[in-house]
Formats: sequence, structure tokens, C-alpha cells
Amino acid sequence: MPITREELEAVIRAAIPVTKVNVEDNSGGCGEKYSVLIVSKEFEGKTTLARHRMVNEALKTQIAQIHAFTQKTLTPEQWEDSQNASNVTS
Repeated sequence: MPITREELEAVIRAAIPVTKVNVEDNSGGCGEKYSVLIVSKEFEGKTTLARHRMVNEALKTQIAQIHAFTQKTLTPEQWEDSQNASNVTS
């Protein structure tokens, strides 16, 4: 049974207190390729590698069942800065 976007989001929310989470199925609906954006205060003071390890640990069962998985992990401050930057360039 393929992994669903909703399943990934539920596991992330259960494992990490998030401000924002966005899960995209980039496989055309077959559940084989996902990208996620996770915004959490838990990422403050952690390197990108440490953040990704947190997410990978939380999703280890699901990641083992999909072909491709990419993640972007930001603190709330980084998320706000990225939103402000995109509004300036728009």
C-alpha cells in the first residue's frame, strides 16, 4: 500500500511540534516521491543535518517505502524571513 501525503503529515505532526508542515506528492499520485517543508521551533540551534536526522528518524518506516524524499526544515524566523524575501521580489 503506498504512503499517502496525509500519513506523512500525521507522522510528522505526532513527532515534531510544528508551526507549519506542507507535504507534496511529486509522483503524480502514486506515493513514490515526496517533498516536505517543516517549520518548527525544535530546529532552532540545530544544523541542517541534525534537523534532517530528526525528520528521517520520525519517518524511517515511511521513507523506507518510498522512492524519493526531499525535505526543507526551517525555524519560524527563517520561514518568516523567506516569506518576506519572496514578497519583496514579487
